[in-house]
Amino acid sequence: MSAPLLDIRGLRISTEPARNKAQLDILKGVDLTVHRGEVVGLIGESGAGKSTLGLAAMGYARRGLVLSGGEIYLEGQELRSAGDEGLRHLRGRKTSYVAQSAAAAFNPAHKLMQQVLEVTRIHHDLSNSDVRSKAIDLFDRMKLPDPEHFGDRYPHEVSGGQLQRAMTAMALIGEPDLIVFDEPTTALDVTTQIDVLAIIKAVIRDLKTAAIYITHDIAVVAQISDRIKVLRHGEEVEEQPTHDLLNNPTQSYTRELLKARSRQQHVPSKNHLEPILSVRDVTAGYGNATILHDISVNLRQGSNLAIVGESGSGKSTLARLIMGLLQPSQGSVAFKGETLSPGLAGRSADQRRNLQMVYQLPDVAMNPRQTISEIIGRAAQVFRSLSRSAARSRAAELLDLVDLSPELIDRYPGQLSGGQKQRVCIARALAADPELIICDEVTSALDPLVADGILDLLMRLQEQLGVSYIFITHDMGMVRAIADDVVVMQHGRISEQGRKEAVFSPPFADYTHLLISSTPEISEGWLERAISERKMAAGGQ
Repeated sequence: MSAPLLDIRGLRISTEPARNKAQLDILKGVDLTVHRGEVVGLIGESGAGKSTLGLAAMGYARRGLVLSGGEIYLEGQELRSAGDEGLRHLRGRKTSYVAQSAAAAFNPAHKLMQQVLEVTRIHHDLSNSDVRSKAIDLFDRMKLPDPEHFGDRYPHEVSGGQLQRAMTAMALIGEPDLIVFDEPTTALDVTTQIDVLAIIKAVIRDLKTAAIYITHDIAVVAQISDRIKVLRHGEEVEEQPTHDLLNNPTQSYTRELLKARSRQQHVPSKNHLEPILSVRDVTAGYGNATILHDISVNLRQGSNLAIVGESGSGKSTLARLIMGLLQPSQGSVAFKGETLSPGLAGRSADQRRNLQMVYQLPDVAMNPRQTISEIIGRAAQVFRSLSRSAARSRAAELLDLVDLSPELIDRYPGQLSGGQKQRVCIARALAADPELIICDEVTSALDPLVADGILDLLMRLQEQLGVSYIFITHDMGMVRAIADDVVVMQHGRISEQGRKEAVFSPPFADYTHLLISSTPEISEGWLERAISERKMAAGGQ
């Protein structure tokens, strides 16, 4: 085999030296090679060092970290000694990066097209019309709405899934030699995920480029990777060709990951009569665009309602409306039989306390200048009238409750992994002692083992406190495991709703069947089979 495009040897990444603080190793002597045209998957739990290793492939270490040892060669050039100017010349042209949180990566003050074209203007001598046409073509391949004018929108004017696809287009437009994909489909619904995975796989094949694909979902990485490296606590657990790792993992930790992803729980739904929340004939939107059309939904007290559907179907918009962050043009929301004010400002302190939300993107849900103690403690101060010292103690208790070390209490969000940030957001919601929590893709950033722990935690709290949940998700396995009732949304309307047993029992409604059949399986060739079945179904209509 020819020399690798990327060759990382004995890489160590550590925290910056600081007075009275020991220097900690985040990566502990990790090797990684990637050949041209090859995709290497990195999997492991939150905090394993996956994103840290992926960024190091571009010669980059996050704020507060340093490349403390080892070597990084890209096409024979050692990146640790390349200097700032040399690295600027490489990034975007030789390497590119698709971040886990597109909402945090885009500048909210600039339109999408302007940001997507920035790389080509810096590194390529192309006319404006040529690069714009190239961007529109990528928008079309990414199946973004109205490709000709999609780039004229600002980041906040598109859904999370659409924004993630726009970021993938931005990384691809410079045709780099190496692309680092850091959870590129985390924010996507299952049907869109298939399209994006197929596009990524085709682009890598057509351009003969190389890629590092970082994910916590082993079923996803199995569809696109040639080899898979498993990381834990900054060290390699094992690395094998994809086929061998799926069929004969050598380490117990890898076997646990496979077992967690394959787990199919079918918990019977609970029987409750009284609704704690009722959404009645709601229509709403932004400006002149109507997003929700005549929506009626009930959440029964002490139960779990799952809202599923593709990106842009209106799931998160419905959540914002329930929380009072968006006012309906018609219809109403009632909590415990009492009609709520359409806007948050008109609701009582007790109503605001009782309805809490865990947002899909923790990077944009927390103030980066506040410590974890301040983020969680502020909620305890506002809603429970605790003193500052009591709120700090409560924050430490809640960190332990969501399986985070209380030692993280004085850190900032930027010093945590994606999964750790999400758990902090869950702790903040719990600080108010609410009766209802809306979880918007609450486990999307978590590896299967940690996700199982979070769901177990939420279910234990439900048993102890009687809290009710609305889960907005595209994880159909999670819906089967925890939902009592299911609402299926499509294009801002309810396609189907009912008890879980009824919705998930064949014969399925057409759109529900599409969602179920689009859920990735740990099986080689599943992606191609799923695309083929979709084409056959479309041809038969």
